[in-house]
Amino acid sequence: MSVSCNTESPKAKEFDSNFAHVVYFWLKNPDNQEDCRAFEASLKKFLSTSEYAQTKFIGQPANTPREVVDNSWTYSIILTFPSKEVQAKYQQEPVHLKFIEESEHLWEKVQVYDSVGL
Repeated sequence: MSVSCNTESPKAKEFDSNFAHVVYFWLKNPDNQEDCRAFEASLKKFLSTSEYAQTKFIGQPANTPREVVDNSWTYSIILTFPSKEVQAKYQQEPVHLKFIEESEHLWEKVQVYDSVGL
C-alpha cells in the first residue's frame, strides 16, 4: 500500500507522559487520494481546535520491514493528556465527536491503545 498524501501534523506541544492515546485507522480505500485528503482535513481541523489534547502527532506507516512491525494501517495519531480524567473529557469534546461524524464513513477499522506513564 502506498499513500502519498502529505501529513504535516498540527504544531505539537511538549509530550505529556501522564497519559498517551494512540489510535490507528485503516481507511476503506487507502489508495484513494480524495479519501485521504478528506480524512486528513477533518483530522487536522479537529486536532487544531481540541481543547484537551497536548501532543498531536499524525503519522503514516514507516514501512519498516520487520516481523514484529504492523504496517497495515493507513494513519495513526498519538495524543497525550495530563491525566486519565482529562482524556475522558476529550472523548466527549464536541470537536472530537464532529471528527468522528465527518470521517467514520472513510475507515473500516480503528484500534486504540491507551496507556498511563510509569
